[in-house]
Amino acid sequence: MAETADFRTRGGDDVKLPRKVRSEDGRRRGPRPLLPYRLPSGRGATEQPNAVGDELAPLTPRFWTALLVTGIATGLLGALLMLLLFSMQHLTYGYHLGDFESAVMRATPRWRVEALLLAGAIGGMAWYVLRRATKEEHSELDDALWRGDARVSFRRSLGSSVISEIVVGMGASLGRENAPKLMGGASGSLVSNWFGLTTGQRRLLVACAGGAGLAAVYNVPLGGALFAVELLYGKVALPAVLPALACSLIATATSYVYLPVHATYTDVPPYAPSGSLGVWAIIAGPLIGLVATVYIRLIGWVSAHRARGFTAVVVSVLAFGVVGTMGVGFPQLFGNGKDMAHDAFLGSGTLGLFLALAALKPLATSFCLGSGASGGLFTPTMSTGAMLGGFLGLLWGRMWEGPDTGAFALVGGAAMIGASMQAPLSGVVLMLELTHSGFRLMLPMLAATVLATVVARRLDGYSIYSARLPAS
Repeated sequence: MAETADFRTRGGDDVKLPRKVRSEDGRRRGPRPLLPYRLPSGRGATEQPNAVGDELAPLTPRFWTALLVTGIATGLLGALLMLLLFSMQHLTYGYHLGDFESAVMRATPRWRVEALLLAGAIGGMAWYVLRRATKEEHSELDDALWRGDARVSFRRSLGSSVISEIVVGMGASLGRENAPKLMGGASGSLVSNWFGLTTGQRRLLVACAGGAGLAAVYNVPLGGALFAVELLYGKVALPAVLPALACSLIATATSYVYLPVHATYTDVPPYAPSGSLGVWAIIAGPLIGLVATVYIRLIGWVSAHRARGFTAVVVSVLAFGVVGTMGVGFPQLFGNGKDMAHDAFLGSGTLGLFLALAALKPLATSFCLGSGASGGLFTPTMSTGAMLGGFLGLLWGRMWEGPDTGAFALVGGAAMIGASMQAPLSGVVLMLELTHSGFRLMLPMLAATVLATVVARRLDGYSIYSARLPAS
């Protein structure tokens, strides 16, 4: 056992506390972040969720069989959850064709508020009942992977996932990916028990399945695999990459029984690079990293102070009602932000609209999270980055003419998710797969993402996932 130093919060100040950890533990990193105050959860100042010290799990025939079963289950569950999401969108806003954002815009201002109030009431009460009925069970996938033995309750995960997709379909400002990610992990945990896998094998399988859940619902098999190994498992090594790729492949192919095979964001032009965009990326990258740090802190604060118990039922109605009121003037805030980001990628938007949505989307998402709701952050974060990129790009275009605004939005979206997840490789690859475009923008996209991630990591070191972890 090696003696190392851990920084934790005591009375509002960071103090160095001796702590015995395994010498191979990679969860503590240096240098120490510049921001001295830690999140209210009390998590270590330098705790890195995407750096674990476990040995790589043996890839036995039993493990591969379990992975095949888990991949198929993850793809089917992802497709069913998306069917539920789309059905709720169509039912709530009365449409069958077209996109969700247009349907919300056609709804009356009164119904926008009432729909969110109803979503808050349904979600708040349903989560309250579920959490009381499964009080001793856990469905926090990230915490189970990073600090536990990767065991999560299947029934609690299923209940929370169903509620999440219902409220997101009704307009809650949360991501849709958390439910399929959670159900992928829960499937991996359950199958691991069936096959009698070791703890190391279970952790690898659950991480692969979590990434496969994201891959299935967004049709991003490579991005989902990278998400699994870079963020959830923490080792980009061949014995981890191979099962992650296989699981994402199986889950994505299985999801085609219902989900489309085309890119999530269609018709995004193949924007050409330019000197103007390249210089902008170098300047904008650190700015986006700074914004990502503030955004992560906001997520961490509301997660630590979120409503609990029966209070969450009341707070959910109030918080969702506030989001519905915000949506009277900005209906783009409804849902996970997919259509909002798509508009930006197509270059549609004004300077004022980009700025307003970049500021309001994190607030809307924070209201939903603070109410005690469970949901994803991937698309809300990316759409915020796209809005910020569009805004900064339009400003830059007044000084140096460059490509269409959509190119700046693509680069901004990649930089924001890379920095906010503390996973730059996943951020870039996910953006490319989501749009099937942007390959010609690889250099400015990499420059902005690397710089944004370096700034966010050096300033603070948290991610949108570690910031939400419960108190240790």
